[in-house]
Amino acid sequence: MHERTPSRRRIATAALVALTALAACARPAEDEPGPTADTLAAAASTAAGPVLVIHGGAGTITRAEMTAEREAAYRAALTAALETGHRVLAGGGAALDAVEATIRLLEDSPLFNAGKGAVFTAAGRNELDASIMDGATGKAGAVAGVTTVKNPITAARAVMEQTWHVLLAADGAETFAREAGLELVDPSYFFTERRWQSLQREREKEGLAPLPGPPADRSLAAEAGHGTVGALALDAAGNLAAGTSTGGLTNKRFGRVGDSPILGAGTWADRRCAASGTGQGEYFIRLTIARDVCARLEYLGLTLAEAADQVIHGALTEAGGTGGVIALDAAGNVAMPFNTEGMYRGWIGADGVAHVAIYGDES
Repeated sequence: MHERTPSRRRIATAALVALTALAACARPAEDEPGPTADTLAAAASTAAGPVLVIHGGAGTITRAEMTAEREAAYRAALTAALETGHRVLAGGGAALDAVEATIRLLEDSPLFNAGKGAVFTAAGRNELDASIMDGATGKAGAVAGVTTVKNPITAARAVMEQTWHVLLAADGAETFAREAGLELVDPSYFFTERRWQSLQREREKEGLAPLPGPPADRSLAAEAGHGTVGALALDAAGNLAAGTSTGGLTNKRFGRVGDSPILGAGTWADRRCAASGTGQGEYFIRLTIARDVCARLEYLGLTLAEAADQVIHGALTEAGGTGGVIALDAAGNVAMPFNTEGMYRGWIGADGVAHVAIYGDES
């Protein structure tokens, strides 16, 4: 017994020394840190090159209800937006800059329900919402219910960078925008006859008298979908960013705010994933759609396509909601699922070739 005890100690000591040596060999030198999940993702994304993904709303979008001229206009606008963001990324710009520049162009177009093309509230005015998020830092900014800010996405970024707040609304957001020197316009800037007639049709469905304004033009197509816009970007440094902008719902009441300016609901970006949604905002808020897509990557280890599909065709559809989402991960993978008949969408990679789609049967 006396002789076996030292032997066991020697064995244990030898084993400990061996394990320590193995650990030392496996551990990188102090001046050469080993790869982490973040650095591996950044390396993969840098190899893949910059990527930009956009949406322009989801809803009842069919070829039967689309004229050739309007379809061409939508495809041209989506292509121009993609090329705008790509120029920023190709020039070494940050993902956040690309997202803002892309959404500003979409806000300036009367085709989408954001900025210039925003829908009207029940009171006959345009109330705009937007948010932006930097995946590299987790910082974010948003505005809701603004009526004179020409580009709400720029106001959202200003909230992020010039205040310690995240979301400013209504008169407070207007005051901030004015003091920040942002471009303001008369509310009449946002008027489009197409959106005005959409409001009149909604009022007619409710048995309400039309609001005074231009005479009805029944030749204008009904607005049966959601026109929210969004953009996601992955830059050469491997950083992600996301942004979303909208005019909300036609005939909305009581200062209603949807998901677009709500972080986690309509917009999300972190180091692994970015997402932007479009659809029935109340469902996106209750189900935290944008964050849920990215959370499934983080906690369940799903691929981007699996996560986005589960959220849209699973959680959202099962709850009775409609809409879609665009998603982008740190490796440059893209997902764009929707449960409606169509979604204005597109992406562009390092080669600078824009890919756009509108209908549900387009890949």
